[in-house]
Amino acid sequence: MFVKGALLGAAAVVGGIHGSVACTGISLKAADGSYIQGRTIEWSRGPLKSEYVIIPRGEQLRSYTPTGANGLQFKARYGVVGLAVVEREFIAEGINEAGLSAGLFFFPRYGSYVPYDATMAATTLADLQVVQWILTQFSSIDQLKKAVDSVRIVGLERSAVVHWRVGEPSGRQIVMEIVGGQVNFYDNTVGVLTNAPSFPWQLANLNNYVNLRAGDATDQTLGEVTLQPLGGSSGMLGLPGDFTPPSRFVRAAFFRNTAPQRADGWSTVQECFHLLNNFDVPIAIENPDEKTLPSATQWTTAIDLTTRKVYYKTAYNNSIRCIELATIDFGQVRYQSHPLDREQQQPVEMVEVQ
Repeated sequence: MFVKGALLGAAAVVGGIHGSVACTGISLKAADGSYIQGRTIEWSRGPLKSEYVIIPRGEQLRSYTPTGANGLQFKARYGVVGLAVVEREFIAEGINEAGLSAGLFFFPRYGSYVPYDATMAATTLADLQVVQWILTQFSSIDQLKKAVDSVRIVGLERSAVVHWRVGEPSGRQIVMEIVGGQVNFYDNTVGVLTNAPSFPWQLANLNNYVNLRAGDATDQTLGEVTLQPLGGSSGMLGLPGDFTPPSRFVRAAFFRNTAPQRADGWSTVQECFHLLNNFDVPIAIENPDEKTLPSATQWTTAIDLTTRKVYYKTAYNNSIRCIELATIDFGQVRYQSHPLDREQQQPVEMVEVQ
C-alpha cells in the first residue's frame, strides 16, 4: 500500500502546496548534431529527497493511484536512467537507452485531469509516474502519441498538476498538457518550458518582447536630447527579471536563442549549465524563513540525448557528475536508486602557490 505521507510529500514538492516551484527547461543543439535538454528543479521547504534511478529492461512496474499501489501494470521495454524526487517512481527528468528523454514541470490551475475512477484502476496512471511510463515503454514521440489514450492519467493529490516535455535525439521536442481531461500535444520549436499558463499562451506572450535583441540598442533623439545606452547589452533592456513562470519563459527563450552554437555535445552541455545558472532561485526569494538550504534550486541537469549521458549538479555540490547509459548493462543491472549527493558538501580544490 502506498504510504500516504509519501504521496502528500510528493504532491507538496511538485504541486507547491506550501510554496511554489520554478522549474525552467531549455534545449540546445551542437554543430555536430548533438542534442541537449537541460532543466532546473526547485523546492524551498528544506532538503528535497532526490535520487538517480536505474530501471533495467524487463522490470515489472505498477502505478500508484490516490487509493494505493493498484494502478496500471507495465513492463520496462527500455532501460532508463532518471532523476527522481521523493520516491524513486517519481522521475522528474530522465532518458532511456533509445535516446528518448522526458521530464515533468508543475502546471498549477491551468491543467486538469480526468477524475479518478476506482473501477478503472487497471488503466490508471499517476501523473508523477508518466515520465517513468514514457521512458520504459517508448522510443519515439509518435509511439507516445498513439498510446496515451490507452491510459487514464490522474493526479495523486488535487492541487498537484503537471505537464511534460518529451524529446528525441533528432532535436524534435513536444509539450504534453492535459486540460479538462483532454491531452494536447504541442511542437516545441522555441526550445524552452516553464510552468503555467499553458504553452500556447507562453508562445503568444513572447510577442510582447518583439523589441528585444542581442547586442546594444542604438542612440535615439528625443527632441534636442540624445538618448544613449548606459551600458552593454542594452538591446535586452526590458527583459523581465523576476522568477514567475512567464518571465522565466521569456528570459529562457531569449537566452537560449541568442546563445552561440557550440561544436559538440560536451561543450553544449557546459553552455546549458551556464545558461541555467541564470535561473538559480535564491532561497530567500521563495522562503525567507529557510536558514540552512543554500538555494531554492536544488538540482540542475543537462542530458545529452545523442550520446545518452546524464549530467547533473546540486545546490550542495556544483561539481558536474555524469551517468553514461552505454556503460550500463540494462539486461543485467538491478532496479536501484541512490542519492544525488553522497554527502551534501561542496568540494574545494586547494591551489598550491609555488
